[in-house]
Amino acid sequence: MSLPRRDLLKGALALTALPLAGSALGRTASAATPDPFTLGVASGDPAPDGMVLWTRLARNPLADDGFGGMPARPVDVEWEIAADDRFTRVEQRGVVTAVPGSAHSVHVEPVGLRPGAEYFYRFRAVGHVSPAGRTRTAPAPGSLAPLTLCAASCSHYEQGWFTAYRRLAEDQPDLVVHLSDYQYEYEGGRGGRNRVRDHVGPETVTLANYRQRYAQYHADPDLQAAHAIAPWLTVYDDHELANNWADDIPEKADSAFPARRVAALQAYYENMPLRRSALPRGLDMQLYRRVPWGAMATFHMLDTRQYRSDQACGDDFGSDCAERWNPLRTLTGPAQEAWLIDGFRQSSARWDVLGQQVLFSQIDFAAGAPLGINPDAWDGYVANRDRVVAGLATSSVRNAVVLTGDVHAHWAAEVHRRAGDPTSPVVATELVTTSISSGGDGSDTRPDIDAVLPENPHVRYFSNRRGYVRARLSADEMRADFRVLPYVSRPGAEAGTGASFVVPDRNAALVAL
Repeated sequence: MSLPRRDLLKGALALTALPLAGSALGRTASAATPDPFTLGVASGDPAPDGMVLWTRLARNPLADDGFGGMPARPVDVEWEIAADDRFTRVEQRGVVTAVPGSAHSVHVEPVGLRPGAEYFYRFRAVGHVSPAGRTRTAPAPGSLAPLTLCAASCSHYEQGWFTAYRRLAEDQPDLVVHLSDYQYEYEGGRGGRNRVRDHVGPETVTLANYRQRYAQYHADPDLQAAHAIAPWLTVYDDHELANNWADDIPEKADSAFPARRVAALQAYYENMPLRRSALPRGLDMQLYRRVPWGAMATFHMLDTRQYRSDQACGDDFGSDCAERWNPLRTLTGPAQEAWLIDGFRQSSARWDVLGQQVLFSQIDFAAGAPLGINPDAWDGYVANRDRVVAGLATSSVRNAVVLTGDVHAHWAAEVHRRAGDPTSPVVATELVTTSISSGGDGSDTRPDIDAVLPENPHVRYFSNRRGYVRARLSADEMRADFRVLPYVSRPGAEAGTGASFVVPDRNAALVAL
């Protein structure tokens, strides 16, 4: 199917009036029954024969109790998935029960679909039909079909409009890789000088708080557009719980932190298109996973919060200390590190992609000596990074790409075999996506970063604008476009391309276009 970008987007978001064939529920929405599909729809974690289909029922999304105005009883939700956007070729349908204990969220995992195929899906409940979403299955094993993905992160509701999500949707990617900080925990009115709208409610601490905050974000029409256009791969970082947490250690001492972590993980699962294998069990959540995309790519999605050591150097940005070199310090935890390196050894993909949260490359943020690093990033866990890089360099990985979020700026960097030694071989490419809105409008450059770029010769590009990264992976090369918006302090900005690079097959060096 070939539709103009904006027409397809409108179609994917429009409330459909078509009835669900064979529906056991009422076919006509009652004006007296509020629409429960105010949070839109989403899909995620595609496989060759299926994916996750998601929605969450909420008649009153901002209800303080976190239940979205839904009754304290189960609700049957019909779902269907079709080969066309008019739903004349429905391939599967079913009924699932949304329960109050999961905030009436729905995670459907259809199987038996065709590989490498575009699909459309929707839900129906209490006489209402959801918006339609567009999704796709991963290609069959062995397929080298090209892949277009968009990478995004860091959407602070108060600090800007989510226009970048809509522009991302207009690019019609095959896949969206969301690299964390999907929502922010701060109480309303904490957006600082960049504040353009307000969070509802207090700082998120309880399950009700987190559910309400996710509902506010999901109700945003630009975010709904991005969810409805393609399947997502998601990971969390810190703000889905609280700033700079590390395993069981909060940034500030808090005896209630374990309960807060349980609540945050539960709400994250309820509000993301994740498979049931990610369902939290108390303090723990199995988030790291591998997602193959035919023979073109393997995505290694990481968790860099649950298993990490506390930040080194007192978590003082721009500092340096001997502690960060301790070989026992870990960002990934031993089990995840072993899983990742084992995945490198077994890889046969054309492109191996690490979907992860914090800066992987060494970045010196201090002009002149001494070195000034970010202890919250991989620079604070040197031995762990060295082992991962060694695993890459000595494995069967053909091309390695690190996708990163967190820092509210675009960076393009070459990852060297020995961090800080630009004469050592380049073993991977790092593409860091800027924020969707966090930090406000931003700027093309930043004086503090301009001053240290000579200290970082492996960095090929920097921009402080808001936006996202678009990448096209093919058998011969990867092309990366750093998409930028001139402003997010008001709606409606168009997206442009700040810089483009090509990475040829079997050559990790960035080639500027």
